[in-house]
Amino acid sequence: MTHTLGIDIGTFETKGTLVADDGTITAIASRPHKMIVPRPGWAEHRAEEDWWGDFVHVTRELLAKSGLDPKRIRAVATSAIGPCMLPVDATGAPLMNGVLYGVDTRASDQIEALNSSIGQDRILATCGNALTSQSVGPKILWLRETHPALFARTAKVLTSTSYLTWKLTGHHVIDHYTAANFSPLYDVNRLAWTDALADILPLTHLPDLMWSTDIAGHVTAAAAAETGLAPGTPVTCGTIDAAAEAVSVGVQFPGEMMLMYGSTIFIIQVTAAPVRDARLWYAPWLFPGAHASMAGLATSGTLTHWFRDQLARDTEFATLAAEAAQSPKGAKGLLCLPYFSGERTPIHDAQAKGAFFGLDLTHTRADMFRAALEGIAMGTAHVFDTYRELDATPSRVLAVGGGTQNAVWMQATSDIARTPQLVCEKTMGASYGDAFLAAVAIGAVMPDEITRWNPVARTVTPEPAAAYDRQYPLWKALYAQTKDIAHALG
Repeated sequence: MTHTLGIDIGTFETKGTLVADDGTITAIASRPHKMIVPRPGWAEHRAEEDWWGDFVHVTRELLAKSGLDPKRIRAVATSAIGPCMLPVDATGAPLMNGVLYGVDTRASDQIEALNSSIGQDRILATCGNALTSQSVGPKILWLRETHPALFARTAKVLTSTSYLTWKLTGHHVIDHYTAANFSPLYDVNRLAWTDALADILPLTHLPDLMWSTDIAGHVTAAAAAETGLAPGTPVTCGTIDAAAEAVSVGVQFPGEMMLMYGSTIFIIQVTAAPVRDARLWYAPWLFPGAHASMAGLATSGTLTHWFRDQLARDTEFATLAAEAAQSPKGAKGLLCLPYFSGERTPIHDAQAKGAFFGLDLTHTRADMFRAALEGIAMGTAHVFDTYRELDATPSRVLAVGGGTQNAVWMQATSDIARTPQLVCEKTMGASYGDAFLAAVAIGAVMPDEITRWNPVARTVTPEPAAAYDRQYPLWKALYAQTKDIAHALG
């Protein structure tokens, strides 16, 4: 039986999946890496070591585990964290670490300057998005202004997936879904790069635009020697990890939404027409004629990692989750603002600060961990409120990611956001979605066949909770009433 290969580079881990033509998983492999935080508000990866190095390692492990002849792999698709900003020189060598997506807030000054010079209304009309920490354009401008010598050596600015595709095929490409995050350099109305709003860098320095399932090229001899893949294997353009994750659980029709529980919460809803609002993000969806409305928190799974590393070292997450389950809903009146890396949607406040509020001597570690999970759930509910205000309430919500194994987190999210969540049979996420997209790219399956590959297995139903009815409004008020203090501390 032939297979497709999906590889996804996440914030803290790379995962790979070999999938047979009928959707059966033949082999899974993973490799951890770290997010580099050189200073507050910055977030980076090493492109060669963390992105390409992980790809090589995981691919070789999958081939070894499965014993599969590489020639039986019909296509490869990749996804990765994004949007990222990676300058490379004329040889393709990275000139610095890759600057990560919206958790990296280094370009706040450039956002302010571009908003002032262009006008926020014009940016939203042309790009479909307000400028936020998620936008790549201001980060390129940051590079030009703060590292002019390095900028002068820059031949291309890539994102994470673009770098992987170049390493595999020798071609510089990017999908439209990812490119829409390069505001103000992408015109969503024309589906094309633009320098009409700002002269940030020559457009020739950006990758060629494609759709996610277009074939970008084929595995070169050099890439085959490193990875063990067969030379000539087709490689798709690829996309951002969250989009591949949405595909993996069957998000395909307007109104369907993915809620991804990962290092950050990320939300994608497919829509029949563009939803343009400065509090959310917009992009063309992975296929022509479809649209996506997105949202994301800045610190979610990352906050649970921080909690364990700083307050519960050497404790398993399962133990912390079991402890949190013993704390009552509302964590005995404890509130947590999860803004440990600022916040993305819907407040877009890079200077927002994390906080535990309401502590007294009766609170335990279990209460604090529960409050952290509920704080993330309240941030997610805040996004759902925004969709409701825009008359874009989702018809169904499909949950995916590692956090779906945490019953407290899942139930709190359903309770506070007042929405059921469907969980599919397979929850490994983006790498499985990549393998499916690779199969779509070569015509082995149709896009709607994902529900056959990965059917719904269970539902998390919202439950009434008086504690949340009382505390959620207080949680929103806590940010509003401490915002000035947080900014002053910044």
